[in-house]
Amino acid sequence: MIRMGPQTGRMLTGRREGMDEAMEDRDAQDLAADWADIIQGLRKDLGQQLFAQWIKPIQLGPFCKESGTLDLYLPTDFSATWVHDRLHDRLSLAWKIARSEVKAVRVGVHPGRRRLADLDLGRDERFRPANDGGSGNHGSTAIESIGADGQPSSVGLDPMLTFGAFVTGTNNVLAKNAAARMAEAPRPQFSPLYLKGATGQGKTHLLHAIGHSYLQAHPRARIFYCSAERFMVEFVQALKNGAMMEFKGRLRGFDLLLVDDIQFIIGKASAQEELLYTIDALLAEGKRLVFAADRAPQALDGVEPRLLSRLSMGLVADIQPADIELRRAILHSKLTRFAPLEVPEDVIEFLSRTINRNVRELVGGLHKLIAYAQLTGQQVSLQLAEDQLTDILSANRRRITIDEIQRTVCQFYRIDRSEMSSKRRARAVVRPRQVAMYLAKVLTPRSYPEIGRKFGGRDHSTVIHAVRLIEDLRKRDSEMDGDVRSLLRQLED
Repeated sequence: MIRMGPQTGRMLTGRREGMDEAMEDRDAQDLAADWADIIQGLRKDLGQQLFAQWIKPIQLGPFCKESGTLDLYLPTDFSATWVHDRLHDRLSLAWKIARSEVKAVRVGVHPGRRRLADLDLGRDERFRPANDGGSGNHGSTAIESIGADGQPSSVGLDPMLTFGAFVTGTNNVLAKNAAARMAEAPRPQFSPLYLKGATGQGKTHLLHAIGHSYLQAHPRARIFYCSAERFMVEFVQALKNGAMMEFKGRLRGFDLLLVDDIQFIIGKASAQEELLYTIDALLAEGKRLVFAADRAPQALDGVEPRLLSRLSMGLVADIQPADIELRRAILHSKLTRFAPLEVPEDVIEFLSRTINRNVRELVGGLHKLIAYAQLTGQQVSLQLAEDQLTDILSANRRRITIDEIQRTVCQFYRIDRSEMSSKRRARAVVRPRQVAMYLAKVLTPRSYPEIGRKFGGRDHSTVIHAVRLIEDLRKRDSEMDGDVRSLLRQLED
């Protein structure tokens, strides 16, 4: 028998501890490497602006091997809530693909502060028959509508994206009404419904809203919501695992099929064929199908003709870019979440006028501005918006020239273009000239002296007077405010 003395025991204990620490270091390095790959994909998918604002601040927290839970930390409650609400599905799917032992992802603030609700991949990805008794098959994208307590579950649907939260204007009323009819009618009048619109105009919001509304009307319904990209992941996994029959059977057992970003299924012949057969099977049973894409069906390159005909056979509802009135209404609707925080009306006007590429950027700009004001204790103001949203504003700003402003104002008031530089002081000439000076200051980066030179060499004090006068008149005179709004719409379209 070999006797081990105290010193030898301490040496072995220290060696084991050292090995454990080395293993933990390797695990941490592996997690960091996986995260580096994940964020590269997110940067490409989300764009540099959203990536820098919401993904880049994320720090890896501990990973528990026993529970398969990974923590992701953000610096503030606000940013953690935003990422939790908007990006949990992308993060969960990315980690599942990168590292199979990650079963749950939790998004929260740094240790010592309140942690947000868990994001559980197991709960998020139940894909099971209606009569399976509750045994889940992890790794799928279905929404099981009956929760463990017998109540409808909206797992996979963003609770914020409902019809009640969707702001309707002339640009999106057709798509909104068609979506509501798809969710509420006893039988769909048109199926599939195809929502077409540019990035950030509300397609995904309507898909989630249809799911919520349909669950309320049909509590035992089964819903399948996913992006086309995620559909592809599930399809490939089923193909590799020899589980295509199970995949087909489950997919065709749903009452409502919601597929986002259908343009990303382009060129995948086998997946297109499976989707085609699924559409035919569901349509034959009177089921409901909704697709969303950034282009019309006819503009989808590389789509098999039979699938193209199925996508086009229902109703194609176009969502036009939001006009300034709709953008203004959307901002006002979002402010209710931040009460009693006050955002001045001139800030709302500034944001709705200048951030015009898409609604997602508009709301993101508002959130960024409010977060900065809350974290620094500053008042929300026009100056703060101009200072903190430079990247968003520069990306959205169309170069409007003073010459263009003068031409538009003269056409609006039916005066000769030469009056912009003339010395005449008749009211019918002076007021349009002052409006043009005001618009030049609002819509261009030109200084007061530069603007004055474009109006017949006038002094900068004349321009300042004109800008202040029109600002005051807009508050007191509804006709003047209407004229300016009309001119802004013409110049910004």
